[in-house]
Parts: sequence; structure tokens; C-alpha cells
Amino acid sequence: MQPEPQPSTNRDLGYAPGTLPRRDFLKAAALAGAALGSSERLVLGQDKGARPGQSAEVAIVNPCGRVPLSFIIDDSTCLVNMAHFGIPQFAEVFPENYKQDWRKLPREIPDAFVRKFGQWCHEHGVKGKYSIVPYPACVGWMDRGLPGWSKRELDESLALVRELMMPDWDIHPEMVSHTRVIDTKTGRPYPEPTPYFMENWRWTDGKSVDQLADYMSYALRILKNVGLDCEGITTPGGFGNRVLPELSQATLESCRDVFGAEIPHYFRHLFTDERSVAPRVEYASGLDGADPKCVVSIIGCTGDWFGGWDGLVPGSVDRFITEDLQSGRLPEVIARGEPAILVCHWPGIYYNGEEIGFNIFKEVVRRVHARYDDLIWMKLSEIARYWAAKELTEVRRQGSKIALQAPFATPHFTLRIEGKMSRPPVVERGAAATTLEKVGQALWLKSGTWCESDDGVMLCFDLSKGHSTVVM
Repeated sequence: MQPEPQPSTNRDLGYAPGTLPRRDFLKAAALAGAALGSSERLVLGQDKGARPGQSAEVAIVNPCGRVPLSFIIDDSTCLVNMAHFGIPQFAEVFPENYKQDWRKLPREIPDAFVRKFGQWCHEHGVKGKYSIVPYPACVGWMDRGLPGWSKRELDESLALVRELMMPDWDIHPEMVSHTRVIDTKTGRPYPEPTPYFMENWRWTDGKSVDQLADYMSYALRILKNVGLDCEGITTPGGFGNRVLPELSQATLESCRDVFGAEIPHYFRHLFTDERSVAPRVEYASGLDGADPKCVVSIIGCTGDWFGGWDGLVPGSVDRFITEDLQSGRLPEVIARGEPAILVCHWPGIYYNGEEIGFNIFKEVVRRVHARYDDLIWMKLSEIARYWAAKELTEVRRQGSKIALQAPFATPHFTLRIEGKMSRPPVVERGAAATTLEKVGQALWLKSGTWCESDDGVMLCFDLSKGHSTVVM
């Protein structure tokens, strides 16, 4: 079997930036899907699982009636520039695809830049996901040491992630090394530098749920050892492409096992065509019991149009949103009301110290905030939790009451209900009752409020796990 090119932002098939033009993507996806039996299995092979009944008269809408935004950062870790150390390992497998002079790339992405980036994002309300590769390009271990950097430098870098990044960003492992596959029994890379022993390519082919969960758990435990909490994982390159159902279930098992995550999530797909980018809630079960389960697939809506995975080709602000604020990928997705989740790679944000990708991102944020006032920045775990509650809460309208049975709690739970109200709605939870405060328009909604709309009313409150009732 011929080896595949290197993975990239075309994450469905695992191609390198520039090796698969977008115009060829759907054709390639169809061909790959045919090899598996159907293109549906390629992308939608995961089982949704259980679903409760929901009244047609009550719609669960976006949190606070706003469109979620998030920012996914791949290929990030402490200190190590993954492009500098990863390219020679990729070139050993596919020398024809990796001609970059990796020696000219900086070996480090310094903490001073992490601090600058994190502080700017916090000041502008930006949230998202930030990878920490546990054993980056086999350079060293987050929980044991990084040759080339002192213990103090690594400790300070990890502390910066815990203190500055974690409040606004989910931390994900991007498997173990993002290059060579590690033998979890020995902690050493397998000796064969072939596509079948590289995380980005074919190692996952034919692997079972238990085998994938073992590998993911190995990565998660390293981050747990250094105090980085994880509710989800990011797949490196083409990891899991041919075992999507197993990948989903292994995420569920590993994140629950290592961190006790209530709603595990994973980032595997991004679509830049007409397909929906709404999160997919998968393998839901036990919704009526004490231990409900599900896993959420988070889907990106952009390519890496900032500076790429290697920091060699500058991106373009206009691909996200044009200068007149009217066109681009983000307005397309926001108009559909689906989460607009941008995707980048950390070396391109730093861009060899020139910060070209970072400057593009700052302008994207400026334009988006100038155009819209009905958006809400969220971490991936927050989006996953809301979508789990949105799809898995039973909703029954009984006259002037709405009965809710929620397997998962979430803040900012928002309903649109047909009809008018003569008095403020009340949310009852056991013996406790909360009267919602009326606001003048949907834009002012927050937890504990309601407003009138053209076709009814909108209510926003913090949804509790278990049974609750909205009294109209």
C-alpha cells in the first residue's frame, strides 16, 4: 500500500498543508470513503446513542441566544517548537514531502510569547483549546525533563500554562509525541520509522477501543502528573482516521478513567465546505441513571489561515472575515448559528518570532467584534457541555409547565417557547424556586433572565442535573 502524505488542517484525510488543495478535498474524501464502504462511515461512523423526547413547542437554542466562538491551537507545548524537531522525523518517512530547512526554524517558542499571547486573549475575552504535547517530538517529557532546557525552565513553563492559560483554555494532549509512536510498556519509540509507527499516519489502523484508550491514557497521565487537567484530546494529523467509532469510544473511556471527566470531548475534524460544523454528541447512554455517558466531537470551521504548522507561509485575514466585515468563512458559519471554531498551529502563530499569525488573529478578532455583538467565546469543554445538555435533556410541555430531565448540568441554558406570558417564569428545582427577571431584548439575556421575542419568549437559566420545572 502506498504511504499517504503528511497530516494537516485537512484533518479528515490526514494531508499536509499545501499537499491537498481544498478544491480536491471532497473528491479525495469520496474516494477514501468508497474504500471503507461509504463516505458516511469516513466522517459519521460514530453512534449517536440514546436520545430523549423533546417537545416541538420548546426549542433549546444557543447559550444566551448567542453564537459560540472558540480558538483551537494545535502543535503547542512547553518551550519546544514542534516544527523544528518534527520536520526531520517526518522527512525520514516521506523525504519527498519535506524539503523545509528545519534548521533555520527556532528550536524554542519562548514563554515570553506565551505570556504575551495569553494576556492579550484574556483581555479580549478569547477562549479555546491549547495543546500540550506530553513528549514533544521525542525531545523530552513534560513530567521528567526536557534536554536542552533546565528543570527550572520547564517548571516555570508548566506553571505559566496552569496559571495563565488554563482558566480560559482547555488543555489537550496531542497524543504522546506527535511524531513517533511510543511503546506504552517501555516508554520508548518503536524503532521502525514507517507510516505505521508514526502517530500522524497509519498506526491507528485496525486498533481496538482498548488499544486506543491505552495510548490516550498514557498521554493523559503525563499531563496529570504535572497538574494539567484535561477533559478532551486532540488527534495529531491523521490519527484515528480509519477507526472513527473506536476513536470516539476510546476518548470517552480514557478521559473518564484518568481525569473523571463527565463529558469528554475530542477534536478530530474540521470542515470548510457546506457541511455542518455543529458539535456531535456521540455514544450517549444511561441518561436516566446515576452515571450518564457521552462524548462530544468538536468540529473546526476554518483551515489554518494564520501561518501554518511550520511557520513558513503567511496567512490571510480576509479568508476569515473581509475588511468590509461582510464575507469570509466566519460570517458564513455565524449566519447558520453554528459554533465558529477557528483552527491554527502554534508555530505559525509565533511565526519564527515575527508573530505574523498572532497579528492576523488579532485583526480577525477586531473585525469579528466590530461586526457582531451577539457572540460568546467558550472553551471546547464548555461547548461540549452545552451541546450534551442541548441534545440529551428531556423536554416535556404540560400546559403551563415545562418538565426538564437533564443528565448533565450546564450554565446559560436557553429556551425559546411559543406563546406569551402574563407573569415572570419560575424555575423550580426541588423545594427551591427562582423567578426569572425580564430584560428588554434577547441581546441582554444572561442566566436568570427572560425576554419577549417575535414568536414567543426566551428564557435563560443555569440548568441543574436531574429534574426541574419551568412554570410559565
